Amino acid sequence: MGKKLYVGGLPYSTTQEGLQQAFAQAGNVESATIIMDRMSGRSRGFAFVEMATDEDAQKAIEAWNGKEFEGRTLTVNEAREMKPRAPRTGGNGGGFDNRRSGGNRW
Repeated sequence: MGKKLYVGGLPYSTTQEGLQQAFAQAGNVESATIIMDRMSGRSRGFAFVEMATDEDAQKAIEAWNGKEFEGRTLTVNEAREMKPRAPRTGGNGGGFDNRRSGGNRW
């Protein structure tokens, strides 16, 4: 099994196909996934690329980390495990709310 790489600093116009082709220069690419914003549908400027082998992953890091891609400088490193996050609370985000506190209503 290969390694998953984090790729940051991507131009918003980058396509998954373009990213996959660029990283294929370093070795076999299993997958390339650009992370999209749910609300706007636009790229968030980073992606995850999974290389077929650890050696290919290392070659990709050496080839692309700190290098220019489509006018932007990339950050490429081994992806870290996502840490569990605390559950989100609904409502007003913990701020002050006059309606619930019995305070003045204008």
